[in-house]
Amino acid sequence: MDVLLDNLDLYGPGFLNTVELFLISAVGSLVLGTILAMLRVAPVPVLRATGAAYVTLIRNTPLTLVFFFFTFAFPLLEIVTPASFGSAAAYYRNAALAALILYTAAFVCEVVRSGINTVPVGQAEASRALGLTFGQMLASVVLPQAGRAVVPPMVSTMIALLKNTTIAAGFSVFQAGSISLNLSDRGENQLIGLLWVALFFVVLVTPLTLLQRSLEKRWSIAR
Repeated sequence: MDVLLDNLDLYGPGFLNTVELFLISAVGSLVLGTILAMLRVAPVPVLRATGAAYVTLIRNTPLTLVFFFFTFAFPLLEIVTPASFGSAAAYYRNAALAALILYTAAFVCEVVRSGINTVPVGQAEASRALGLTFGQMLASVVLPQAGRAVVPPMVSTMIALLKNTTIAAGFSVFQAGSISLNLSDRGENQLIGLLWVALFFVVLVTPLTLLQRSLEKRWSIAR
């Protein structure tokens, strides 16, 4: 307990920043991933090819390289510089958010697309017969039904996103992944410090797991 209590100034802000990174990245990746999934099932070949190319490229690129690109390549190419955000800390934080959102969106896309594929083709054909556009058909008929099928894999994707936020520690973003480095500078026991970090991650993951089980149970009863 001494390691925790003596370093609350690290654990508190560190995990608050982790939760903030996770929540913003989760919302951003869900929105972008759903749009990509719509592109992948669109009737226009160019849109399908664009969605497929994005997913193929990002899913086969290590997340560390995506972080590296936004953190270091953008300033070198003078696309965006730290001065644009007022401070280096703000730039690194936004670069981390961009990397997490763009990377996770590729996995969200595949989860949503797999859910869309579980909806019977007859549903889409009936929608077209009623005169619904492609967008109306997805929003009103397909996606609501697909939502039930995507809950388990989507929660797993969000849990992976939560753990992936620790990579930001290697790119000058202070959060949970940075705690062990700061403990080392203070001469604290890093093993015990990391055990506390692991415990707090279990605490953060538990609500997501409980939400998954609750939704699965509710929808299984509804069916």
